[in-house]
Parts: sequence; C-alpha cells; structure tokens
Amino acid sequence: MSAAQWRNAMNSGAASARPAPLATPVAEPLAHGELPSWLQRLGRHIGVRHVVVLLALLLYPAVANSFFTFQIGAQSLALGLVALSLTFLGGYGGMVSLAQMTVAGLAGYLVAIFGSSSLAAISLGWPWWLAVAFAIVLATLFATAVGWLSVRTEGIYTIMITLAIGVAFFYLAQQNYTLFNGFQGFNKIFPPKVLGIDFRAATPFYYLTLACALAGYFFVKLLVRAPFGVALQGVRDNPRRMHSLGFNVTAHRVAAYAVAGLLAAVGGVLLVWYNNRISPGSMNTGAMINILVIAVLGGMNRPIGAFVGALVFVLLQNFAIDLVSRERFNLVIGGVFLAIVLFSPNGLVGIWTQLRARLGARKAIHTPRRQQ
Repeated sequence: MSAAQWRNAMNSGAASARPAPLATPVAEPLAHGELPSWLQRLGRHIGVRHVVVLLALLLYPAVANSFFTFQIGAQSLALGLVALSLTFLGGYGGMVSLAQMTVAGLAGYLVAIFGSSSLAAISLGWPWWLAVAFAIVLATLFATAVGWLSVRTEGIYTIMITLAIGVAFFYLAQQNYTLFNGFQGFNKIFPPKVLGIDFRAATPFYYLTLACALAGYFFVKLLVRAPFGVALQGVRDNPRRMHSLGFNVTAHRVAAYAVAGLLAAVGGVLLVWYNNRISPGSMNTGAMINILVIAVLGGMNRPIGAFVGALVFVLLQNFAIDLVSRERFNLVIGGVFLAIVLFSPNGLVGIWTQLRARLGARKAIHTPRRQQ
C-alpha cells in the first residue's frame, strides 16, 4: 500500500468514526387554533374575575362623572401605588417602613424643583420628562439609603427608625426656604401635555394613573414569583437559615427597599400632579400613618390589597364628612381600621379569601362523588 492510499484510508476511517452533529431542534409548528406556550401560561393565571375587573377599570370613566373619575378613581390609584410599596416591603419582606410617604414626597419635591412651579426662582424649568426621570432616580436612591440604615433592625425598631427619618425630612422641608420654600411648599405643578393629550383633564389623568398602577401591580406579581422574590420571602420567614444557605440577607433587604422606593416615587409624582402642589403637610406624620392604614385595610398579603384599601380610604375621606364633621374623620377611619384588624387580620382581601374558601367547601360537600 502506498503512502497516499494509507492516508486516504485513515481519513475515510476518521470521517466515519466522527460523531454525527447533533440535529438542531426545530420548533414544532402550532396546530390550527393552538396558542403559543407563553400565552397559554399567561392564560392559566388570568381568570374571569381578572378580565371583569380590568374591563370595569377601563370603562369606569365612561359611566362616572369627572368628580368620581378624578377625585375617587385617580386618587385611589395613586395612593394605592404608594401603599403597594409598603405592601411589598411588609408582606413579602417582613419590613414595615413608615418612610414610604417620605420617599413619595421627596419625588414630588424634586419634580417641583427640577421642573416648573409657581416659584421660578427655585424651580429649574427642565422639561417634564427629564425632571420626572431625575426625581424618580433620586427618590429611589434615597429609599435605598433608608433601607441600608434600616435593615440592621427588625420589628418595632424598623418602624421607629423609618418614622424618625420621615419626621426629620418633614422638619427639614418645613424649615428650609432655600430649596423647599418652607411650610408653603410649591404650587402650580401641573401634569404635562403629551401628543396633544392634556393630562390635566380628569379622564386622561385617570388613565395615566391606571397605567402606572397596573404596571406596578403586575411588576410586583412577577417579582414575587421570580428567584429574587422567593429568596426575599425566605429571608422574611427565616433569615438565619437563608444566610446559612449562602444568601446575602442584607443585600436582599436593601434591594427590596430600592424596589419599594421606585414604586413610591412613581406614586409621589402622580400625587403631586393630582394635587398640583407639594408642601411639608403632604408627608407629615399623619400622611405616613395613612399609608400604613391603607395597606393594613386592604391586606398586606396580596398586591391588590393596597388598591382596595386606598379605594375604601378615599371613599371614607370624601363621604364620611357627610355623617360626621371633618375633624372627626380620623375617628371614623380609626374605627374601620380597628374593625378590620379584629375580624380579618388579612384585611378586606382576607374577607374575600375566607368567603371563597367557605363557598368552595360548601360546593364540595353538595357535589356528589363519583361511583368508583
């Protein structure tokens, strides 16, 4: 055998011994009428009640007047977004912070300082989108710093340190006239006009708050099911065990404060546009306690509880004065708060959950079993 024949024989043998390349998986074509997999997974989490609630929210301005659209609907959604930040921290992170309204108030002040207001000497007059972006980023950084200071405490000590931060910022804004204009604050902080849509009107502003509220709600729903959210709930339940498993407990808690700060900052921007003004009274001790009341009224175990609690709070705030004087409003909201805590520790959403469980159990009893 010649050298050329030997070389050809070895090459042919190596080629035959070389493993065949793996076949590239080819996606099977969808059958007629079959939905994509991601849409099927999404559909498994959406029930009839979700579709009904979403349609009701979308059609609400068509059946309600301007007062109910703006004063009740938009205000409830904006307050609910701030309360959602506390629900995320307390319900899924086990950290009750009273500084969430302070974060929202700081975002409102920054919108007035960077954007336009009645005080041209202080306001920088930036475009609204740039002012809002800087306000949200800086307020989120402030919330992260609050979390960095607070995560080393637990329980009542976390509440006290966040309350102290909120009260300190309140007095800073009230006594500083160079940047915060003292107790008078800022006026004439209006929502922008975008593509010919004037968000000062009731219906456009309602849909703006609804879009932000839905984005925040689904963001929290997805986040608590992500690895970060599951680890955060593990930190809430047993931080020592999570630390022994290799999780950075402090980093998870500080990141939770940052996420909650982002939600509160967006809610603060919406609230300052809703009121067209910001002052120290917007974030005093009463306002901080109101956010806690809203979160507890609705229930801190589910994100929807924040918006349910905000709706009840706003309805009582607007219509309870027909029954009692305005000065007695805190007595009414205190009585409702006490009743909810006593009869349903999980808030109004907890009452709905209990009713569903009882109706489901009763239906199971009356349903005849199949003969095996």
